[in-house]
Amino acid sequence: MSGLKAGNNSVYMKRRKGENMRKDKFIAAGLSLLMTAAFALTGCGGTGGPGESRGADEAKTYKVAIVQYVDDASLNQIESNIEAELDAKGEELGVVFDYEGYTFNGQADSATMDQIAAELIADQVDVIIPIATPAALAMQSATADHPIPVVFAAISDPVGAGVVDSMEAPGANITGVSDALDTEAVLNLMLASNPDVKKVGLLYDKSQDASTAAIAAAKEFLDGKSIDYVEKTGTTDDEVSLAADALIAEKVDAVFTPTDNTIMTAELAIYGKFIKARIPHYAGADSFALNGAFCGYGVNYQDVGRETADMAADVLVKGADPASTPVKTLNNGIATINTETAEAIGADYSAFADMCEEVIETVTRQEFDD
Repeated sequence: MSGLKAGNNSVYMKRRKGENMRKDKFIAAGLSLLMTAAFALTGCGGTGGPGESRGADEAKTYKVAIVQYVDDASLNQIESNIEAELDAKGEELGVVFDYEGYTFNGQADSATMDQIAAELIADQVDVIIPIATPAALAMQSATADHPIPVVFAAISDPVGAGVVDSMEAPGANITGVSDALDTEAVLNLMLASNPDVKKVGLLYDKSQDASTAAIAAAKEFLDGKSIDYVEKTGTTDDEVSLAADALIAEKVDAVFTPTDNTIMTAELAIYGKFIKARIPHYAGADSFALNGAFCGYGVNYQDVGRETADMAADVLVKGADPASTPVKTLNNGIATINTETAEAIGADYSAFADMCEEVIETVTRQEFDD
């Protein structure tokens, strides 16, 4: 999925119709009230309660908002699987989950996400599904005084980010699916491929809540193995590129990145640098490997999307209470290897099959196949 980036004063809205067809539309901030009125006049406005009936012979319809933090291959994959599963669950349950007019991408801009949240509250959607931690935090904050349930997808550390009170009892109006990373498992793959690693580069965005716990765990692991590490961070593509150059200059033996959306969006711009320096990049999602990193490790993001949609359906149709619905975690043991990169840097991953639930091979592309 590719899309245009909205400016700070507009909302980026994506509509999907037919076979992966998209209609992209910018909505100016000044048109917010007009939009709300238009929805009301055309019957798209909320009814004050969950779902709306469209006549005796029509299925009950629920308005499902999907708010993606930014375009990257993993988050795009989650979104497409949420939509596919909502369609399937709707058929199974005899209802309609309408996401076509309520699917947004904040493009990593906090002001845009706040505006999206305001639009969704005004439209009285029945549930909001934010994808990734920053989107979840924005939707959680916006709905604090509004009775709209929130079911998140792909938050690595929901408790540490302050999204939920606990994994077992989230509290308030929010629950969802975590993509928590087993950092030790990733670093063990690194050592299996090269037992002589002496210095590891830690590449991440320090403003990303998803990276905090994983970086702390990586430092603890490396300290325990008496392996040196160098930290470099970036919050923009240019900064990430400079950080990659700095790690290469430090002559690190390998680089580790957690499930970090900022680094993910920059991967296509930096993987060639690491290949040229023959440095393997290990990261916390399969999309990193798809975009050129040597190894991406973690959960199956198709499953994240499907499980999130199922939880949202339970909330809407079966009356599940987000406050008491435990956050769901998934098996974390899939290694995705970029075979082109592996060959270019001479990396050995023959031992990975005995250390992972599954090893998947890929080549460098921008997006996953639908």
